[in-house]
Amino acid sequence: MEFQFSEREKAFRDEVETFIRDTLPGDWPDLSMHWPGGYGSMELAAEEESRIAEKFKQKLVEKGWTTISWPREYGGQEYSYMEQAIFDERMSYYRAPAFSISTGIAGPTILRFGTEENKKDWISKIANKEVEMWLGYSEPDAGSDLASIRTTAVRSGDDYIINGQKTWSSFAHFFDHAWLIARTDPEGHRHKSVSLFVVPNDTPGITIRPLVNIVGVHSFNEVFFDSVRVPKRNMIGHENMGFYYLMTALDFERLMVSIGAFRRTVEQFTEFVKQTDRDGAPLGKNPGVRQRLAEMAVRVEVAYLFFWRTAEMLDKGLVPSVESSALKLVTTELSRKLADICMEILGPYGQLMTGSKHAPFRGLVPRGYLDCISGTIGAGTSEIQRNIIAMRGLGMPAR
Repeated sequence: MEFQFSEREKAFRDEVETFIRDTLPGDWPDLSMHWPGGYGSMELAAEEESRIAEKFKQKLVEKGWTTISWPREYGGQEYSYMEQAIFDERMSYYRAPAFSISTGIAGPTILRFGTEENKKDWISKIANKEVEMWLGYSEPDAGSDLASIRTTAVRSGDDYIINGQKTWSSFAHFFDHAWLIARTDPEGHRHKSVSLFVVPNDTPGITIRPLVNIVGVHSFNEVFFDSVRVPKRNMIGHENMGFYYLMTALDFERLMVSIGAFRRTVEQFTEFVKQTDRDGAPLGKNPGVRQRLAEMAVRVEVAYLFFWRTAEMLDKGLVPSVESSALKLVTTELSRKLADICMEILGPYGQLMTGSKHAPFRGLVPRGYLDCISGTIGAGTSEIQRNIIAMRGLGMPAR
């Protein structure tokens, strides 16, 4: 079967690509190199890069492209999900600065489940880049099984008092609000006692401590909540329904795939082996290298098909729960496979980190090799995705 974009979709793709090329420096994709499918290598940009990124994001706001598939009454452009996917693909191909949790997870969840008060409080702020969020999901004893969270939010008049701890909280030290789950009925059913909140970082009682990961980057944090008081209106939707909202929010998160970055990385590595000699001959002449790169090219195309299929389902009003898990599984496992192959081809040069003048790709490959494992854990482990596919998609029993 052959998939083709419509003429409108092709025109939009060209418009996005032209905008990115005209707005960002030509060397931006190399300045902002980040291993596709990973989490841990993300880090705050240098001052000049940060300035360029913020200017670019503001232009996205002005064009209405931060929320292109949202309803117009909430600041969106009502583009199709396929057009949203095209936008995301081109953005990730050029490694362009983009919004993530607020516009990709929190906003769509609030639009679907939030009260009118929630929408009034948060949607326009998210659309205008006034609010950026970090995920307050995982805890020391609740990672893949989020129904085991122990952080509590106890009702006190018109407020809730939050106590507990979150961990692996990406950019909690940088973004200004938490997208937080907490248990609002400690004695209730594990799936019917959780609620979602938006919590400002500057609320008294919040302590953020850095977690420096194996890549040597401070992107993660552990966050402590000590009698943190938030108003009831900061709860999203209805009390004790948060776990069900969370399942949809996780689907949105699993759709946030840097699919274009996979293709660009393979393309860059292909050019590298064409131009690099090893033992007196170009690496690209080595049959083993050619086979491995061909394998990667095929795997990237398979990932793209999952990506476009998911967008197509959303446009048809279908819920791609199984498909989003399949997409997440395929891409994060692809991240590991790609890192393994790149390290294998580079040999000893694959150990050279950023800072070495001999390091190919500015040391991206060894960073990616260390980082890629994080992608198979964040937003639900590969094992969890396989369980979802087996049970929801194939109808297999839980045991």
